[in-house]
Order: sequence, then C-alpha cells, then structure tokens
Amino acid sequence: MGYEVILNTPISNNEVPELRELVSWNRREEDYPRLFERCNFWAGVRNENQKLIAFGYVCGMGLEHGYMEDVIVHPDYQGQGIGIELVKELLRASEFFGLEIVTVTYEENKASFYEKCGFTPGSGAVWQSLN
Repeated sequence: MGYEVILNTPISNNEVPELRELVSWNRREEDYPRLFERCNFWAGVRNENQKLIAFGYVCGMGLEHGYMEDVIVHPDYQGQGIGIELVKELLRASEFFGLEIVTVTYEENKASFYEKCGFTPGSGAVWQSLN
C-alpha cells in the first residue's frame, strides 16, 4: 500500500468535508469539529504532501457495540488497498477499545469491499429523518 493509517491523527475542520465532496457526498461542514469531540476514534491516511486522502471513524457509547461511518478514499487513490487497510485498522482499534460488535451501512455495490474487510453481510434496516 505504501501509506500509513494513523488513528486519531490531527485533522483540520475543512479536510473531511473536502474529501467528502471529492466522492460526491454532501460536505456536512457542520459536523466538524463536533465529530472529533463525540466519536470514539477515527483514522486518516495522508499522501506524501500531507494531504488527507482517506478517512473513517467509529462511534458508540462506550459499550460493546459501535458503528463505522464515512469510510472515504480520495478518487485518485482508490483501488490501491487504502480503504481496506483503513477499515481493518478501525476494526483493530475497535477490538482494543472493547467493542465486540461494529456495524456499518453501505450501498449494495460496496458489499464485497466490506466482506474483504471482515464484515458479514446481514439483514437490517436504516431509519432516516425526512427533515
């Protein structure tokens, strides 16, 4: 892979929104820095110029269950194994911090990616506010 996944790496407030925008997601600028204050831990990957090229995080309530969100890899760096290493590092950290179950929601076309990372697909549902 050639890039290091770093847990709780310092990330400026604009870096994740910029990365989200590059993958055609809503920037959600209002989430930062609040997210870093509220989630259990996050991980980032930077390129040789120290630009954030991958990000993801795990949230929970300090109990046995957490959820993983916002696994993002810059489009120019996709297909190099960075996302898999990012997710695996987040799962190792989850285990270290006592989380026994980590869930993730994803689009159907991402199922094989998460299976490669160690997730077992299952049935479930997602509720989303209409506001």
